[in-house]
Amino acid sequence: MKVIAVSVGLPREVAWRGRTVRTSIFKEPVEGPVRVGRLNLAGDRQSDLTVHGGAEKAVYVYPAEHYAYWRQKLGTADLPWGSFGENLTTEGLDESIQIGDRLKIGTASFVVTQPRMPCYKLALRFDRLEMVKWLLESGRTGFYLSVAQEGELSAGDTITLEREQGSTLAVADVTTLYARDAANQELLKRASEVSALPEAWREYFRERLWEPDSTAD
Repeated sequence: MKVIAVSVGLPREVAWRGRTVRTSIFKEPVEGPVRVGRLNLAGDRQSDLTVHGGAEKAVYVYPAEHYAYWRQKLGTADLPWGSFGENLTTEGLDESIQIGDRLKIGTASFVVTQPRMPCYKLALRFDRLEMVKWLLESGRTGFYLSVAQEGELSAGDTITLEREQGSTLAVADVTTLYARDAANQELLKRASEVSALPEAWREYFRERLWEPDSTAD
């Protein structure tokens, strides 16, 4: 497992469908060591902190293996690394990774926290309104990391995976509950109890658990 590309980008204003949108989804690969801070990589910043960024979404990972699917789906060969707004384009990881798993990259370490839930800015990036739907339906969401230890990393660095002991919830499971199988009570219960999953997600899943009828005979 390794990092294929490290990409960063600062907020910019983009004209899209009759309005001006402030976004940081446009990322460019960079060379050499990049400093990893608690909230983002050096040279990277989120635009709308109400829905993006923060300690639980400090770094966004997208598997390089998904790019072949999207090149075919979109009918284009022009899809450079960083196109999905990811900070790290990786080889050897996918959404089967477990919530709470730890990754060591360079001198920094990270914890897997949640899948990426796409917003309209992904549609803006590709100028296709269907992109949000397509990403969720495909399950190729990528995932977010929190920063457990600050440090430096570079494209080409090896990724060391340390499995969270007892973890039973994959990134893909969270997406499944959100997008396709919202009534799966066994999976909802499991998700609501995984401490490494952000509290907002756990509360979201707890609210969807069926409460037993205490008045039943």
